[in-house]
Formats: sequence, structure tokens, C-alpha cells
Amino acid sequence: MMRSLAMALADRHHKSAGLLVVLIGTCAPASAALVSVQGDARDLANGRLLYREQHLIRQQQDVPIERLVVYRCPDGTAFARKHVDYRASRTAPDFELLDVRRGYREGLRRRAGSTLTWSSRPRSGGATPKALRAGAGALVADVGFDEYLRTHWDALLAGRPQTLSFVVPTHGRTVPFQVRSLGRGQLDGVPVERFRLKLGGLLGVVGPSMDVAYLAVGKRLRRFTGVTNLRDDRGKPLKARIDFPATSGTADASQWQAALSLPLSKCTLGR
Repeated sequence: MMRSLAMALADRHHKSAGLLVVLIGTCAPASAALVSVQGDARDLANGRLLYREQHLIRQQQDVPIERLVVYRCPDGTAFARKHVDYRASRTAPDFELLDVRRGYREGLRRRAGSTLTWSSRPRSGGATPKALRAGAGALVADVGFDEYLRTHWDALLAGRPQTLSFVVPTHGRTVPFQVRSLGRGQLDGVPVERFRLKLGGLLGVVGPSMDVAYLAVGKRLRRFTGVTNLRDDRGKPLKARIDFPATSGTADASQWQAALSLPLSKCTLGR
């Protein structure tokens, strides 16, 4: 999910395409634990449920190995899916994403020492991988931001903003972001640490910010607010508040396989 941060802002300023999902179909060691987390995305103005995202995460000793995400409209129809493989990098993992509502695909993978990105739009004739043009700063892609934030947690809480380069597959390059702490707050009566992400440079002056809240104890994402990595039914970047539970559930291999093979269909967000 956190990949939405760069993708959506880059979309606004660089006309990037929306994000979508495909699957790689790799397997983790049998000893890996499988956890399940659901996020509810709601309209910022009225709180109406827009869509849900179900995350299945393989972990070993709390370190993610791979993640499978299924996106559903409120009626339960699955319309998008994403696979993330952290084994090459926890902060810039390989991933593939497809959203059948608009026929978008994009992703990142490493091959023969190169980092490749690709994206395709309706009527674009397919996606051609191209070498990533990376900027200065730590390389971060998709939900790898989650791992990046935990790695830089102490520095951020000490008041030291961090700069990173977020991958935008649509353009085959990265976009600079700055992350800073907004201090401690409360969410549902529980202490959370709040952080803000903005585009770097002059774009950060006029560009929208995105806010996240993590449990102060446990460093688990509880809320994301801002432009998401999905588009609305008119093809415009979708703004939402996405809430995640304070604790995760457990899952098994059959649930992973079911999510992997689940047919995707077109549906309308918020209905």
C-alpha cells in the first residue's frame, strides 16, 4: 500500500498512470509464518467505504518475505491484486500489480544486475521493461516504505527528516520524498507516532502531503491519509483514509493459494 505515496503524487505532477497488480507466484520457506491484515479505504469527506485491501504476508522472525494483496469493491468483488517479493530488498522489493477495472499493469524486478520497471495503460500495446533511473537517497518502492520507516524510526523521532527516492514505474525513474515526524498523537485512544511525506524540492511546496500513523508500541501502520495508489471510476487519483487494525490475524497456505487464483472482475468503487 505505501507505494501509493510516491505513485499518486507523481501522478499529479508528472501524469503517471495508476497502479495495478499481477502475480509472480514465488514460494517462501515452509517455516515462514503467514499473517493477514485488512485495510478499509474510506472517502475523506463522508467516511463512505470505497474499497478494501486484504494483505497476506509471509514472515520469518517478523521480517517480511513476500506479500499478496487483493483489492475488493464494497460488494466483495476482487478487482486488483499485487504480489511483493522482499528477498532482493526489504525497502525496494520486486513487485507486480494489476487492476482490471482500467487494465493497468506495472511493477519492478531485478534481472542480471539491473533494476527494471514497467507499466502499461489501456490501448498502450503492453508493457516493456526499462532500466530504472534512480535519484539520490535511499531507494524505496511500493510497500517497502513500511520497512524504510521502521529502519529510520529513531532518527525521525529525534527530529531528523529523512530523504528517499521513491520508484515510479510509469516513468522508469524515482521521485524525491522527504519524511518527517509530526509527533505523538492518539488514535482510538491508543498512542501513535505520526509522520508526513511530501515531495522533495519545489514540488513539496505546492504538492499535497500524505500522513501516516503508526502504533507507538509495535510500529504497526494504523492509518494512511492522502492520495492512494488507485484511481477512481473516472480515472482520477483517488484520495482516501485507509484504516488498519491494531493487530494482525493468522492465515494458512490455502488462503494464500485462494487469493492467488481468485478471478478479478470490474466493479465500481464505493458501491
